[in-house]
Amino acid sequence: MRGTTIRAAAARHGFGEAAVDALWHALERGDGRMAQFSHPELGGMGQWSAGGLVQIGAMFDDRLKARVAAACRDLAAAMAEGDASGRGESTKPAEAAADGPAWWPGGLGQPSASGAQNGLRYAYFAERRRLAIARDGRVTLYDTGRHRIFGVSQRQSRGPHLAFTADDGTVDVDSLAVVPS
Repeated sequence: MRGTTIRAAAARHGFGEAAVDALWHALERGDGRMAQFSHPELGGMGQWSAGGLVQIGAMFDDRLKARVAAACRDLAAAMAEGDASGRGESTKPAEAAADGPAWWPGGLGQPSASGAQNGLRYAYFAERRRLAIARDGRVTLYDTGRHRIFGVSQRQSRGPHLAFTADDGTVDVDSLAVVPS
């Protein structure tokens, strides 16, 4: 069954079976919730997490990044359902691979990237040029302007603080305009 799942995912997402097999092994190491991989067809070194984070070495290839994310979601869902793993440990539906219901303002669609750590959550909407950050139960929406965000870091020096990597350098959250709610 595993081979069938890998062949189907490779065909669906336009990757070779070796690339999808590399994702499968990475997801196995990450219990189906995260993957760290390195394969030239997947943009080189990269990582994916079920919360929506996806980073690949080919950082400006948004189409490839979306294909890698979709392949990871499909494989994680197959693992969660027990398909191809032979373990049959879980009967969770495919939606369980996501981080639960949308917490960001409606009308933004699906984020290009999202993640969470240390009590903070973020979701970036590239098409809308918006960044949503949830902190202490409050969601703030930012206008990212000209910045194309592709990475995130968190500093702990004076409490949790997010900074984002964009094609024009590091973008501090405090430098972004807040969108009135």
